[in-house]
Amino acid sequence: MASSLPATDRSRDISQPVEKLAPEEALKVGSDYLAGSIASDLIDEITLAVDENNNKLMKFHGIYMQDDRDLRDERRHQKLEPAYTFMLRARMPGGVCTPEQWLGIDRIARDFGNDQLRLTTRQTFQFHYLIRDTLRDVMTGLRDVGIDSKAACGDVARTVMSGVNPGLSKLHKQVYEQARLTSEHVIHRTSAYEEVWFGEKPAEPRGEHEEPFYGRQYMPRKFKIGFAVPPSNDIDIYSQDLGFIAVSSRGKLKGFNITVGGGMGRTDRAPETYPRLADVLGYIDVEHLLPAVDAVMAVQRDYGARDVRAHARFKYTVDDKGLDWIRQAVEANLGFELQPAKKYAFESNGDLLGWVTGDDGLEHCTLYIENGRIINRPGRPLMDGLRAIAQTGLATFRMTPNQGLILSDIEPKQRHRVEALMRTFKIEPTTKHHSALRLNSMACVALPTCALAMAESERYLPELVTKIEVLLDNHGLREEPITIRMTGCPNGCARPYIAEIGLTGRAPGKYNLYLGAGFHGERLNKMLLENVGEPAILEALDTHLGAFAKDRKPGEHFGDFVVRTGVVPEVKEGRHFND
Repeated sequence: MASSLPATDRSRDISQPVEKLAPEEALKVGSDYLAGSIASDLIDEITLAVDENNNKLMKFHGIYMQDDRDLRDERRHQKLEPAYTFMLRARMPGGVCTPEQWLGIDRIARDFGNDQLRLTTRQTFQFHYLIRDTLRDVMTGLRDVGIDSKAACGDVARTVMSGVNPGLSKLHKQVYEQARLTSEHVIHRTSAYEEVWFGEKPAEPRGEHEEPFYGRQYMPRKFKIGFAVPPSNDIDIYSQDLGFIAVSSRGKLKGFNITVGGGMGRTDRAPETYPRLADVLGYIDVEHLLPAVDAVMAVQRDYGARDVRAHARFKYTVDDKGLDWIRQAVEANLGFELQPAKKYAFESNGDLLGWVTGDDGLEHCTLYIENGRIINRPGRPLMDGLRAIAQTGLATFRMTPNQGLILSDIEPKQRHRVEALMRTFKIEPTTKHHSALRLNSMACVALPTCALAMAESERYLPELVTKIEVLLDNHGLREEPITIRMTGCPNGCARPYIAEIGLTGRAPGKYNLYLGAGFHGERLNKMLLENVGEPAILEALDTHLGAFAKDRKPGEHFGDFVVRTGVVPEVKEGRHFND
């Protein structure tokens, strides 16, 4: 990635004394461009873990070390080390996957990943329960089908998202191509990935040439990029560090409105951390996309906080410097002024489920995958069914930002073959058995594998939704689309702060309850109840859903209703909030 900033500016933070940097910054500087001592840790016969520094570096390679928290106390009692396993997340721009790639992913999940696969909220997939000694086999299996896990985690630009339309219009295809090019453009370049996982020695020692854009310190924190195609905000554009909203004319992509400064994460009991919605910065023509990516990322690279890690996301840089300053810095990097933003409008941020015929005459079927978990369950062998469909080669697999899956690009005359397999494996093409609330639900993994989780999420939300459905039935709201999202901690991986009903874990069985976000992700919610259990959650929802059913205006969404009636105040100032 080229940058218009001079080298002295790019190395501004690197020149700081190490003692003034956060420990993670010093680690990156001394890591030999992310190689560390990972290779030797992988063959340590004493433990199945890696040391903490290598664990942090492995995130740049798409891997997190975890342990089974369901077994933690028992193993501690037996004086055994935790049951260490690893999670691996792939880089898959726009969530597009060929049938051959899906078969490779399926094979790895069965051989090494505990017979399951998880679709994430950023349009990719991840394996859990990987043993350290099999990581190289997993990496090789991914490479064999043209997939890598570079930058799926770590202080770099993460997997690039792109809006998904079941109709896959020509415009969506144009935008996806720009997202794919952006992903290739922002990927880190270090040869450490190939050396650690495939034993490929670099032609020469790694040096200052290794990362022409990132340098030795990479970004201050993770950096998320996404592309949205109105009227759908399925990628939640305002949650991205850097967003591009497509602007078109007669179906042809003309350019993008740029958004900056979004981010969901916050830290419990740390009011100086907060979720924030992105601001619209201006407009660029499509030919200026990659220079604009460089220009914005360079501002965060050079001016993002590197001394206090909790303050290192781009959203804090935007608030610290001010939007006008950010715009001027981006324009200085570009060498020209941004144009005023073009008019656009969003109508939803969910998936359009079921079958649809695309603009190109091909057939597409969007499947609801509860919380993104692909696994064979009694009476519903989902994993086997998707493998059988992939074996026909008839469908492209597209992961949605809402943990759904699209079987796409199916020739009309072949649709019956796909439908027959769906019937055989009990894969429902319709959603008649689910409430609209369930279809608009999303949860992070949380327990037992996530080290940050304070409470259940994926394993609990379906049960809680079942109980809320009783309330919906009582009030005649079963078909009313309402977004609900849950995370096991305040970090916000399932984007709970832009759900009409948001729940974040505080302790086992305890959650903060938030209400009032916009239905299409344009407004943050506000906390209604703090650190409460299920009875209090259900009581509050019963009260406010009942009032909504009785007093809502025609076409009014639940989030808008609770703001209008004063249940929670509207979040306006600075587009962020402190509890």
